[in-house]
Amino acid sequence: MTTDASTATPGREQSAERRNALHGWRTMAFASPSFALTAMLLPVLMYLPDYYARDLGVDLAVVAFVLTTVRIADIGFDPVLGLMMDRSHPRTGRYRTWFVCGIPLAAIAIYMLYNAPVGVSGAYLFLWLAAANVGQSVSYLAHISWAASAARSYDHRSNIFGWLMVFSVLGMFLIMALPPVLSLTLGWERPHAVQSMGWLMIASLPLTALLAIAAVGEPPRRPMLVRPSRSELFALLRRGLVVRLIAADIVWGIGPSVAAALLFAFFDSLKLIERDLAGLALLAYFIGGMLGAPIWVRIAKRTGKHRALLWSGLTYAVVQSAILLVPAGNVPLALAGMAIAGLPSNAGPILIRSMMADVADEVRLATGVDRLSLLLSLLSSIGKIGPAAMTGLALYALSLADFDIALGARNSTESLWLLGFLYAIVPAATGLLTAWVIRGYRLDATTHADICRQLDERDRTAEREAETPEPAQKKTSLASI
Repeated sequence: MTTDASTATPGREQSAERRNALHGWRTMAFASPSFALTAMLLPVLMYLPDYYARDLGVDLAVVAFVLTTVRIADIGFDPVLGLMMDRSHPRTGRYRTWFVCGIPLAAIAIYMLYNAPVGVSGAYLFLWLAAANVGQSVSYLAHISWAASAARSYDHRSNIFGWLMVFSVLGMFLIMALPPVLSLTLGWERPHAVQSMGWLMIASLPLTALLAIAAVGEPPRRPMLVRPSRSELFALLRRGLVVRLIAADIVWGIGPSVAAALLFAFFDSLKLIERDLAGLALLAYFIGGMLGAPIWVRIAKRTGKHRALLWSGLTYAVVQSAILLVPAGNVPLALAGMAIAGLPSNAGPILIRSMMADVADEVRLATGVDRLSLLLSLLSSIGKIGPAAMTGLALYALSLADFDIALGARNSTESLWLLGFLYAIVPAATGLLTAWVIRGYRLDATTHADICRQLDERDRTAEREAETPEPAQKKTSLASI
């Protein structure tokens, strides 16, 4: 149970923090829900449209409309959720309570989505897809906020967010691999193989949630010196570090999203590698990302998170553009190239979220208000806009060039050149732009340690004052944003 900030003492608080420390097996157990929470919506984009249209008889235009509508609504939902989470204080723990509430909703929605009857309506798809998004958003945002709150030090946050990403990539890898593996080894038909992804997520959601809850409690809530206002969102968007990190997250997300949308067309049309083998290239990319995550965490500890992000952006630019050099038809080299290209792919999500948690400490020092969940929700929501828009623009540009996915290598030279440019060069440019955006970032390990020291001193003072009644005085607000 969370210790109430108004009654906590320094000794009890330090004891609770030691008991809830994220080290060793506790870190892995706590990070395990990312296995399903991050990967559960991946099949929605890659498998469900075809499954609902081909096997369940839903018009493809209806499926596209539902997916787009739910995604747009989800962009506005996350900041509202983050604001609600920051302003709530249940006795069972702020983040832990929200985390638990989202799990059953997500599991039920996944069951309904993957076990829908033939002839299902668009309204059915909309209802349960929206429910799945709400459940996922609630538990995911609570989980990463809980992680950032439990791991307060500069390097420790990089470590826990690295483990979150490892389990995320592992979940995406297994979910993507499940249908072809079941089809090739057990002869399962495609509808049953797709349904198996849903059962994997339904089983793993409550199991990993229990592991996380058993591994670590929630840290004591820090005292809030100023009552939150409704203008918080706009005030945060005027802070330089917040804007810089949101911009970096938007730019970073564009590259992998555009490349993922064009991957099968690129390998089929330009590299003359059939789609089944191109699927192996995607799995190789996931493996590279999983192996690269701890590497960038280690680099961040040595050089600082902002420098690690800068170098990862430059590295991504080089390895992504180098895919163009893979000879056509050379499958082993293509798999190796994709694994190497995946190495820096997860550096952005790990480092940017860890850095935003550090910025939340600076914001709390300046304003007296804990806005951790709201700040992380801004990354989750605003970061979706750029990738979605640029992916749509890339596909539209190919259509203007008369690229026909059915023709493969028989497309015109101009359209094939554009495909290669969009798949390799545009994502590489986002790596360079990320490095440019993050240059000059000033919140390093030394600065963050000083912020934490000032916060601890102020928290202890606030707790002592709460325990000692004083004559009523006129309250003065801290410096406004």
